[in-house]
Amino acid sequence: MKAVEFYADEELIMAIREDRHLNNAISALYRQHAEKLSSFIMKYGASEEQAKDVFQDTVVAFIDTVRKGSYRPEAKIGTFLAAIAKNIWYNEVRKKERSDLRDKIFERGRDQVEEDASRHIQERELKQEMQKLLSKLDEPCRKILLLFYYENLSMKEIVSHLPYENEQVVRNKKYKCLQQFTGMVKKHPLLAGRIKTT
Repeated sequence: MKAVEFYADEELIMAIREDRHLNNAISALYRQHAEKLSSFIMKYGASEEQAKDVFQDTVVAFIDTVRKGSYRPEAKIGTFLAAIAKNIWYNEVRKKERSDLRDKIFERGRDQVEEDASRHIQERELKQEMQKLLSKLDEPCRKILLLFYYENLSMKEIVSHLPYENEQVVRNKKYKCLQQFTGMVKKHPLLAGRIKTT
């Protein structure tokens, strides 16, 4: 195979199969098809650099196909290369889409973890502040508020736990205790608006 400007398809195939003039064959493939195929791939969204990479992969795949005897001469080399290049590019796009999807899922997952961790820290801090303030109340007030807000007991249930005559007495006591407690809460912005007042 002589180093000339243009080679017929049959000459290129023969050179690749016989492996004697492979470098000349590769040079001819680049010279005769690289620009056209790169432009073709760029129409499908590839950058110039990506198109060059796709063409390199296309040449490697084409040589492998010819050597394995899978190439059919009914198809022109240019047409065959275009089909290979298109498949390679589509595979790259699919891989990138999957990668982008994984990244998005990971980012969402990470954001959710960070949000959950932040919420957990805030809730823990809130609980600690509540406990600090509750510890400053006298024992009867502390018990009533704990039973009502932490244990979610009704007034009737609280009467059965504490030495009060009836629900109204507990309700009045709870109101006074809550007034005292909310006064303390106002000094802690972290707790403001975070407790029931009725």
